[in-house]
Amino acid sequence: MQTNLSNQALTLPRAKEAEDILRTCVHCGFCNATCPTYQLLGNELDGPRGRIYLIKQMLEGEPISDKTQLHLDRCLSCRNCETTCPSGVKYHALLDIGRDVLDGRVERPIAQRVMRAGLRHVIPRPRAFGALLKAGRLMRGALPAAIGDKIPRAVESAGVRPPLRHARRMLILEGCAQQSLSPNTNAATARVLDRLGISIEAVSEAGCCGAVDYHLDAQAAGLDRARRNIDAWWPKIEAGADAIIQTASGCGAFIKEYGHLLRDDAAYADKARRVSELARDISEVLAALPLERLSVKPEKRVAFHCPCTLQHAQKLGGSVEGVLARLGFALTSVPDAHLCCGSAGTYAFTQPELSRQLRDNKLDALESGKPDVIATANIGCQTHLGGAGRTTVRHWIEIVDEAIS
Repeated sequence: MQTNLSNQALTLPRAKEAEDILRTCVHCGFCNATCPTYQLLGNELDGPRGRIYLIKQMLEGEPISDKTQLHLDRCLSCRNCETTCPSGVKYHALLDIGRDVLDGRVERPIAQRVMRAGLRHVIPRPRAFGALLKAGRLMRGALPAAIGDKIPRAVESAGVRPPLRHARRMLILEGCAQQSLSPNTNAATARVLDRLGISIEAVSEAGCCGAVDYHLDAQAAGLDRARRNIDAWWPKIEAGADAIIQTASGCGAFIKEYGHLLRDDAAYADKARRVSELARDISEVLAALPLERLSVKPEKRVAFHCPCTLQHAQKLGGSVEGVLARLGFALTSVPDAHLCCGSAGTYAFTQPELSRQLRDNKLDALESGKPDVIATANIGCQTHLGGAGRTTVRHWIEIVDEAIS
């Protein structure tokens, strides 16, 4: 694609990156075939190709408006288009650049600004989020359905974590919202890995990965959180930690981007690259271990929902299914498994109608094989799908831990 960036755009820190991405696109349209929002809306501007044109026009100095913002906001950042694209267009990076420029030039309505600021200041803070979650459960009957559906009806308490007793140790990101929404997930991870000779250690100073801020009009704040996490982990990395485990694939996808996003930061570039190299989804860790040492008795048929951040961002589609198959679980077939469930971080709050349509379509596909339980690998997907009150949705590592116990 030919480009002619404006003089203003050429001064942007990521101008060359944006131009390189734009020139990679051959506007073939293959991306639209797998874009969830294009499939629902049928609007060229609500597909990747159309959004690329909008960003191109913006960077070339063409007029922009709240309509431009609307079409970019509707993107789930699922990166399905990147999996489909024959030219290797790094669409998500271009979208981040475009959204950052747009947010500086088009002011959002006050209601949107308040909601986005509220999400940014609550979700990354486990104590504040946990307190609001408890209050929400008490008030569920009085809350609008759009909010009440996002509050889990029940939360499985965390079981006991084994002591740090093995020579081989890995770090684990505790996460932010997951601590309240699914506290047993990381505890189950610790128990499973303990049986395989690995101790996992959480570093209390490492908090939210930064993705919430970064994708809600506050990229600088998101990168500051990344730097704080790097500082928190670095002494453990120097001491020989094997890996940094994430049980939420959304966090994992963002941490694996630290190296790229901080590549021009002289103080953090090398450390950020090393952290991204050490980042591992729990499925990657288990796939490399002798699972035959585990005595597993699977009793349930499982439908696995592979989050977009796992299959499209981290390119780990099939990794969880492979681990579950090795352990003897019966996996049901899931039609259109490549499509997004509509959670997409905070998308369920910012685009509730589209999010709900995608959720219902995804549940229909997951339930078509008559599973006993739906498993996933990301807290956002788990909460979003479970909010429909249909088939039980759990993190897959908890199902494995339960089958071992």
